[in-house]
Amino acid sequence: MRIPCGTILAAAAAFSAPLEGNCVATSETGGKPVALKAADKVPETSAEEAQEVQVPAAAMPTLQPLTWKLPKRFASLKGGRLVIDVPRESYGADAVARAVLPVALFNGEKGFAFSVAANGSGLAKPTRPWLGLKVQLHWRERATGREAYPNCLNKTGDFGWAEIRNDASFDGATPDFVELVFGLQGTSGRVEFDLATLSGAPLQPLFRRINQDWRDLSLHAASQLRGCMLPARATTENDIAALASWGATLVRFQMIRNWSAEDDNRDIPEFTVWLDTRLANLEDVLRWAGARGMKVVVDLHVPPGGKRPGDRQMNMFEEDRFADAFVEIWRRIAARFRGNAAIYGYDLINEPWQHHRVRHDYWTLQRRAAEAVREIDPSAPVIVEANQMAAPAAFAYLSPLLMENVIYQVHLYKPEEYTHQGVRGSASGLRWPDPGRGWDKDFLRRELEPVREFQLRHGVRIYVGEFSAIAWAEGAENYLRDCIELFREYGWDWTYHAFREWAGWSVEHEGADAAHMVPSSDNPRKRVLTDGIRGVWKGKCHE
Repeated sequence: MRIPCGTILAAAAAFSAPLEGNCVATSETGGKPVALKAADKVPETSAEEAQEVQVPAAAMPTLQPLTWKLPKRFASLKGGRLVIDVPRESYGADAVARAVLPVALFNGEKGFAFSVAANGSGLAKPTRPWLGLKVQLHWRERATGREAYPNCLNKTGDFGWAEIRNDASFDGATPDFVELVFGLQGTSGRVEFDLATLSGAPLQPLFRRINQDWRDLSLHAASQLRGCMLPARATTENDIAALASWGATLVRFQMIRNWSAEDDNRDIPEFTVWLDTRLANLEDVLRWAGARGMKVVVDLHVPPGGKRPGDRQMNMFEEDRFADAFVEIWRRIAARFRGNAAIYGYDLINEPWQHHRVRHDYWTLQRRAAEAVREIDPSAPVIVEANQMAAPAAFAYLSPLLMENVIYQVHLYKPEEYTHQGVRGSASGLRWPDPGRGWDKDFLRRELEPVREFQLRHGVRIYVGEFSAIAWAEGAENYLRDCIELFREYGWDWTYHAFREWAGWSVEHEGADAAHMVPSSDNPRKRVLTDGIRGVWKGKCHE
């Protein structure tokens, strides 16, 4: 994850997204091996089971008629048809209808799913990405003040009658108030809802766990590798030499452009041409790194098809042409670099984020890509990233591939309010550690428990692809030290985010905020990072 100055912090909410998901799908209707303790044993599963992790959507009963509160303007409700019609001259208006759900429908549940048939015409691009068409659930937990507004996929222009489904999670809360919100916000156009089709039920799990008896000890002979992510720009030999002088043994080469853009990279031939320029740079990086005894992670940081507006879910999850292009890209990369000893592993996709049921789920797409790579290079390590942008919590439902030489990747930015403070207007002045907030090394240990449990259950190698704290955060060096010490304890490989990318993450810069960053050849963060890379702990080299 990277949030350069001037981009939107769109990713932070991903790390708290639950197993069940929290958005909608639409469909047209016209370290080292550790022995398991007895308590760690997992249920026996068959290697012949279907390699599918996404749970099919269950049918939902029709909801009894609800009482709808209409906005003062632009709305009508007749014969079970709710119509919201905002003229162009009133663009930006707020016109939504609301209906409170009976407590009995959601009490004690993890979330609530519902669907309704709708059609729209002339829907303008909204004033903000999170506005526009609303097929939304609003929940509130009065005791804590927590609330959320999980919404559907935004639509613009015209669309025919379609079933729109919202799988809305309560994110671990126990709300005592839930309402449906249908209509338009911050836009103009016309949308019609057929309330006779409105159905709903408590939220069911989005994923199931498979392959629970699988163990892969094939990569445990290697020692821990440590280093940094390389720049988003073309990497130079000077970059590699500098990291080698720090003692780095691992770098992550990111094939990236326009990371914060929406609906980008949709022209597959053009995307392929661009990718070839990055692969040409990769050839140089592999040569430079290999000559210095370093390994390289090959990271496809942006997918063909890009991300959708609003919920930023990858378009290849829904569109066959992008899913097929993704698999074909990895087939081409494997053919080009087959047998290259400097490659640590093929990082199949950076930070997948699947909120709801899709045509091509995040796990299956990575499995397909891994199989394509192995058809060409049978021994090449592949790297699978967990859902929720490689969040630690997503390892609680991650299933291993039935394949050897697979590395599983996690990213650590918890707690985001600390690591990303002062980015895009967020609050600053937070410190690490902070006993009053419960922020310390044990906090991070608890966050990483699902990853550690996955490692012990399946005997696999874990790689921390990204971790960081913003340069101006008080105690950032303490945060980095706590992370690095935990990774060392668990035997996880890691790359710091990031090297010579944005100054806010750079250990070669210092400053009070993004506007006042200056180069720095020596500072506490850099000393902690370089000591960690070299394996120096408490002033002594242990490796």
